[in-house]
Amino acid sequence: MARGRTNEELAAELYVSLSTVKTHLGNVQRKLAARNRVEIAAWAWEHGLCAPDRDEAASPRSAPGAGGDPRDG
Repeated sequence: MARGRTNEELAAELYVSLSTVKTHLGNVQRKLAARNRVEIAAWAWEHGLCAPDRDEAASPRSAPGAGGDPRDG
C-alpha cells in the first residue's frame, strides 16, 4: 500500500479477497489512529517498513508516458 498499490492490486498480489484487504487496512488505520491510507503509508516509510521497490523504480513503466518494460518482450 505504501508503494501506491490499490486494494485490488494488494488482494491479487497477496491471494486474498478484496474484503480481507479492506478489513486489514481498516484495522491498521484504527491501531495507528490514522485518518487515511496516506497517513498509514507515511507511518510505514517513517518507520523503515518499506523501501522503494527497485524493480519499479528502474522500470520504464514508472516513467510518465512509458510503454512498458522492455524486459517483458
